[in-house]
Amino acid sequence: MTHDYDLIVIGAGMAGVTAANKCASAGWKVAIVDALPYGGTCALRGCDPKKILRRGAEVIDSARLMRGKGIDDDGLSINWADLMAHKHGFTDPVPEQVEAGLSDNGVTTLHGTARFTGPNTVAIDDAPYTGRHFLIATGARPRPLDLPGHEHLVDSTGFLDLPELPRRILFVGGGFISFEFAHIAARAGSTPVILDRKPRPLKAFDPDLVDLLIDRSTQVGIQTWRSATLTAVEKSATGYQVSVDESGRSRTAEFDLVVHGAGRTPELT
Repeated sequence: MTHDYDLIVIGAGMAGVTAANKCASAGWKVAIVDALPYGGTCALRGCDPKKILRRGAEVIDSARLMRGKGIDDDGLSINWADLMAHKHGFTDPVPEQVEAGLSDNGVTTLHGTARFTGPNTVAIDDAPYTGRHFLIATGARPRPLDLPGHEHLVDSTGFLDLPELPRRILFVGGGFISFEFAHIAARAGSTPVILDRKPRPLKAFDPDLVDLLIDRSTQVGIQTWRSATLTAVEKSATGYQVSVDESGRSRTAEFDLVVHGAGRTPELT
């Protein structure tokens, strides 16, 4: 049996959900499919949960900035497990809410991986579907890293689901995600390091602002290794031994966690 639709949306993030709802409201017969829980990166694995963690870091930072000015911050700290539970309180209900909203609007909600089998056909878990139009809204995934031990790295999704926060964390890639996570981790008691292969991270941003950010990062205990390339990661008895080429010089160090923040690529196979 073939299922026919005016539009099949592949990817149930905010872009895909918005398109599905708008077209269904216009009278189209619409289906949407995702192999992951509905809601997408921003609501479940990115923007929204990150803001919750960042708020905890902001409270700590604000108190420290007021030290000696009327606020006694002795003993103030982040309870990472409680903060993560608070985050789950926001993110866990999202998939069911998103799917219910789509269903109420007449959109057929499907789960699985969509594979094109022809110009107007896809297979979802071996079931055939035909569409007049298709929208690919699958987002992005971490860029593959071709180095020994790459399987030991966690991505941003893994960081946002850590039950405990390790003390020694290496963030690979000097983009804004690494800086945001490193600043959260530093306020929560970790000693983060950001590794970037360029002389200046955040190359798309104003250089003067980047210099201010690096200075502020140093003040809160974040190291920035520049002109540095990760060459290998090896599991050790007490963490992960990383090898780095830093301006032509070899360097090794040990960390409890290595986080992939070195860019993303379209989620297409």
